[in-house]
Amino acid sequence: MSAYQNLEEPQEELYEHHKFSATKGQEPLRVDKFLMNFIENATRNKIQKAAKDGNIWVNNQIVKQNYKVKAGDEVRVLFTHPPYEFLLTPENIPLDIVYEDEVLLVVNKPAGMVVHPGHGNYSGTLINALVHHVENLPNNSSERPGLVHRIDKDTSGLLVVAKTEAAMTYLSKQFFEKTSEREYIALVWGNVADDEGTIEGNLARHPKNRLQMAVFPEGDEGKEAVTHYKVLERLGYVTLVSCKLETGRTHQIRVHMKYIGHTLFNDERYGGDKILKGTTFTKYKQFVENAFKILPRQALHAKTLGFKHPVTGEPMQFNSEIPQDMQQCIEKWRKYAQHAE
Repeated sequence: MSAYQNLEEPQEELYEHHKFSATKGQEPLRVDKFLMNFIENATRNKIQKAAKDGNIWVNNQIVKQNYKVKAGDEVRVLFTHPPYEFLLTPENIPLDIVYEDEVLLVVNKPAGMVVHPGHGNYSGTLINALVHHVENLPNNSSERPGLVHRIDKDTSGLLVVAKTEAAMTYLSKQFFEKTSEREYIALVWGNVADDEGTIEGNLARHPKNRLQMAVFPEGDEGKEAVTHYKVLERLGYVTLVSCKLETGRTHQIRVHMKYIGHTLFNDERYGGDKILKGTTFTKYKQFVENAFKILPRQALHAKTLGFKHPVTGEPMQFNSEIPQDMQQCIEKWRKYAQHAE
């Protein structure tokens, strides 16, 4: 659980508080390593600083970074942030704007760019670029100006940004009511059995690794998630697929594809950075390692985005090219598959 809280101090710092309970199967593990498994963008240095400042507690007792967490322990940590205003500093970062008018813009986000500021990413984000490009972006409930939806840092592709309160409301409603169109292109491990299909299963935080999401097929936890997939090309040990989102949950495609046995290629968080399919030959291992170097991220691109315009009501659809790193990786697998036949 994470929450922001303003404290009445002159510097008006923001604090980020996390609280976790170690599960029954937890083997003794240093608290700094335990926290790195649970908190995104929390580096060892930041955790060490929190420990030095007396901001790590286990069972309400301050502990040092070498304390070993055991099953049943309740672990809390407090991180400090710069003032909120600093998080929204305008930065003159080039944007790939696909479309723009008075009420909205569509941007093609490159892989590696974080969408909004947060712990460990205080600058260089899409929001920093947007607040430089557009004055008075409308705020939403998460204090992320202009954002109607998000994509992961290492996912490339299209995002729509609202420039007015009315546009924010209108567009957000479309995403909530599942009337927007979102198509992603993914390269996944394995030969997907069916030419097309639908994956359904609630998504929630993984009980043991809070950096991951997990599928809860019984629907007893999490939020409803539906992904429609279609095979575009079979490339031997990997498959190129189109994924259309009916819902837009955190890591949805990444988790759903892993759930059916087809983890995204080079998706480090979900194990796709290992050789999951193929032979034991040294040449094959070298081939895959080279493919990882060409595409040093998960193979996922938000290709198509569609919605109704907030003012005119006219349907709008935008498409983006698959970026060069992903194209090169696909082509490498295409040649390998042809050679292996």
